[in-house]
Amino acid sequence: MELARDEEEMLRGGAGLAAKKSMEILVALGEIYGAERLLDVSSVQVAGVSYDNLGDAGLEFLEEMARDGRARALTTLNPAGMDVENWEALGIARDFAQKQKRVIDLFAGMGILPTCTCTPYFVGNLPRYGQHIAWAESSAVCFANSVIGARTNREGGPSALAAALTGKTPAYGLHLAGNREPRVGIRVTERLRDETEFGALGCVVGKTVGGEIPYFTGIDTPDLDSLKALCASLATFGGTALFHMEGVTPDRVMPPQKSIRVTREEIRQAVGDLNDAVEVDFVSIGCPHASLSELGRIARYLQGKTVAMETWIHLARPLKKTADLMGYTEIIEKAGARLACDTCMVVAPLKGRFRGLATNSAKAVYYGRAKNGFQVVFRTLEECLAMAAGG
Repeated sequence: MELARDEEEMLRGGAGLAAKKSMEILVALGEIYGAERLLDVSSVQVAGVSYDNLGDAGLEFLEEMARDGRARALTTLNPAGMDVENWEALGIARDFAQKQKRVIDLFAGMGILPTCTCTPYFVGNLPRYGQHIAWAESSAVCFANSVIGARTNREGGPSALAAALTGKTPAYGLHLAGNREPRVGIRVTERLRDETEFGALGCVVGKTVGGEIPYFTGIDTPDLDSLKALCASLATFGGTALFHMEGVTPDRVMPPQKSIRVTREEIRQAVGDLNDAVEVDFVSIGCPHASLSELGRIARYLQGKTVAMETWIHLARPLKKTADLMGYTEIIEKAGARLACDTCMVVAPLKGRFRGLATNSAKAVYYGRAKNGFQVVFRTLEECLAMAAGG
């Protein structure tokens, strides 16, 4: 790999130990994947933030990097394991909270914005088309590549942090135009009606094509929340980091000759497979984190109602400030639901606390089962809220 002068200086240790270790990570990664050089990145999103995932070993690594590490690109964080301000009300143990706060403080000390969200594009970390970035969270990576048209591989926690502390990433994978061409066409034969059907589509296609890049046709102008749901499901069930969609996504590519037809029956079957017969005691909305539009839908539904079970709405803290101004927060909290900022049910320590999860997220279904042992009910946002309110 050919390094520029500033990159060689960092690798020698001239910019500090954290930058040196970061360059060692990036050079090793580049050599593994045959990168010829490093690229400047304009944006980074770091995963591996929840103490539930990091543990003490991860905390020690961050302690070491924070001694002299400083971010060289706009960098935000993935969700933490708790709401950093309201953790006690969400039933988080004090010992966990102390260590989680330490994790976030260490990131902040490196000049990383402690926004703690899987939807950084809602809170100011919004790259432009064609820019090279280094994002880590799977649904955000898929959204950045597909909907925005920025260029990123799916980074691991250490490599994303290394990119933040150097402003660099290896030039391989989806950073290269030749690797962004679609490999299989997906023809959707029926109109998709809501976010659960977009999530089900992602489940069907993800399981069918795996990591191949799909090219969707037959989908009529989906809104932002539907695209968010599709990105999360594709990434979860297939490891897909990029898709193209006729008339929607920005990359101009030729559709592949090979095509697969997805029918209404396959969508219906996928929705059925994402449901268990279970009594619900926990409702979770916002995986990925809720948009302002979704918060408005939630407030309108809960106006004048009261929830009868634990109900969490996950969102980025900066977006909550807008929800406060719009009056959404008051309505939602008056109904008894909780706005859980900074976190989500995927990364919070919830195992053993609940039995039956209701969610409108196919991704949350997957992790609810796999990580927390929940049985799940997969419904639209309004149907989940109806369960919460006993309707």
